[in-house]
Amino acid sequence: MNYLSAENLTKSYGDRILFKNLTFGVNRGDKVAIVGANGSGKTTLLSILAGAMPPDSGIVSQRKDISVGYLDQQPELNNALTVMEVVLAGESAQLDAVRAYEHALVNDDPAALERAMADMEKLEAWDYESQIRQILGELGIQDVTQPVHLLSGGQRKRVALARVLIQNPDLLILDEPTNHLDLEAIEYLENHLNTNNGTLLMVSHDRYFLDRVCNQIAEMDEGQLYTYKGNYAYFLEKKDEREAAAASELTKDRNTFRRELEWMRRQPKARGTKAQYRIDAFDELKDKVGGKRSDGELDLNLRMTRLGSKILEVENLSKRFGDKVLLDHFNYTFKRPDRVGLIGKNGMGKTTLMNMLTGLLRPDSGKITTGGTVKFGYYTQTELDLPENQRVIDVVQDVAEVMKLANGDTITATQLLTRFLFNRQKQYDFVSKLSGGEKRRLQLLLVLVQNPNFLILDEPTNDLDITTLNVLEEFLLNFSGCVLIVTHDRYFMDRLVEHVFVLEGEGKVRDYPGNYTDYRIWRDSQPKTGTSQNDKPVASPAKNQSTPVVVSSATSPAAGAKKKLSFKEIREYETLEKEIESLEQRKAEVVGLLNTGGHHEQLTAWAREIEEIDKSIAEKSDRWLELADYI
Repeated sequence: MNYLSAENLTKSYGDRILFKNLTFGVNRGDKVAIVGANGSGKTTLLSILAGAMPPDSGIVSQRKDISVGYLDQQPELNNALTVMEVVLAGESAQLDAVRAYEHALVNDDPAALERAMADMEKLEAWDYESQIRQILGELGIQDVTQPVHLLSGGQRKRVALARVLIQNPDLLILDEPTNHLDLEAIEYLENHLNTNNGTLLMVSHDRYFLDRVCNQIAEMDEGQLYTYKGNYAYFLEKKDEREAAAASELTKDRNTFRRELEWMRRQPKARGTKAQYRIDAFDELKDKVGGKRSDGELDLNLRMTRLGSKILEVENLSKRFGDKVLLDHFNYTFKRPDRVGLIGKNGMGKTTLMNMLTGLLRPDSGKITTGGTVKFGYYTQTELDLPENQRVIDVVQDVAEVMKLANGDTITATQLLTRFLFNRQKQYDFVSKLSGGEKRRLQLLLVLVQNPNFLILDEPTNDLDITTLNVLEEFLLNFSGCVLIVTHDRYFMDRLVEHVFVLEGEGKVRDYPGNYTDYRIWRDSQPKTGTSQNDKPVASPAKNQSTPVVVSSATSPAAGAKKKLSFKEIREYETLEKEIESLEQRKAEVVGLLNTGGHHEQLTAWAREIEEIDKSIAEKSDRWLELADYI
């Protein structure tokens, strides 16, 4: 049974065509996810299919006897209402009964309350009212009397999601439903959608979520929609096959184009003397070959500032807001290269901890000692605060016009933007024209161009497309500095972190030696009666790491007296930095010469020089690190 169909949809913004003559359908029981690159038109297509935006041309048809629920990426809520009033704003007899009951309770009207209770009994709405509170609680909304205008952006998204889920529509249309949810809320939503027999259409980049919820993937690529029957893992397999076939077809088209181009040049210029059908075929083939492009590849091979052995020491860190204790005597010493995941329910203090580590927020008590070589790169949830009429290229050039790569080469702002998948046209677009994902990619670029060696990433996966996520993961896997990550993307965290800080409430932090899935397996294996906060979980055997502890109550040894460098040693430290940089540049030059070939004697000499340079770099780096501890 067809629930939703779209025929020949076209949508463009100015000269940019997002999609043209696109046809698509959703049947009862389908759970479809639309995926694709940032800016490809996923959110626009979803808005059109939900009836929130008109297409330039084409028709969208919904089955008349079904109910449809739609979650926008940035939902609009009535600021004059409370959370419960917003959630009850739908239309159904049960919702009418629950609204009347809540109103009678608030106004202390015994007669109205009696009538409302009778209606609740008649319509079997008691379970419905209980379900409303459960869904809100699972999504992290506890205070249902809170006015909407006091909610953060993430809370507003969760309230809007709860409202849609409570309506239990036949067709559920969701745009990035996992954004702003903590990990436990995502797993609740995952289970809810899996056990629900309804029909689902959504946009998401959460790979675990896609794999476990969806039975169909639709990929937006160059204005076309390619549909795959199966989950996300099946989609990846079939996408590779499609791209291999497309590459083979493109090669054939180009060979044919070269032959036809030669024929066109050879023939008389007067078009009337040539076969018109062949001319038309040539023009069509020219458009086909010219329109094809290979996917850009995000290159994050930027230089990292050197990191000394003394990095970051946290001693007895405490923080509270009012009666709520977020951290209570938290201790930890970061070492190179720590890869830590920070998890906990919303409101537990994850962002607060990161703000204190970077100096943006003062603790109530305790001490944070930062090594002299540490350079933070802090990627926050807050969107770019940039003038909407500023061009993308100007945004980057305001930070730096020329940047250095890891191999010592320099790169211009224009070249760097190209590597970050901003083509020439996009570089001169205004910030206001960027999609949400493109703005986040630009924000990531602005963090990385500052050559940090300690990355703190607060929800870096929000609004990034899957291609960008894959490349960001590879960059972080090869990043030799420290990484602290908060993310709701379980796949992203599982690949990158080696242990997790679990914010358990009341200021307690547990350091678990493993990734997020390891921790969940351990936690789910604990007795359901609850465990003491001082219980020590056993690490996953595969990880072969030490036993984790509740680090918030641990005692950190006092830092020893810090040695002071002599004037001579300070000069040596500064000189070493320049010498190492010079050696790395020379090594890059010699490697380039070696790759060009030459006589045997030259090749041997260059190879020996590279060995000597590597040895010298190692020796000078060891000495530099030794001195860096006392800077």
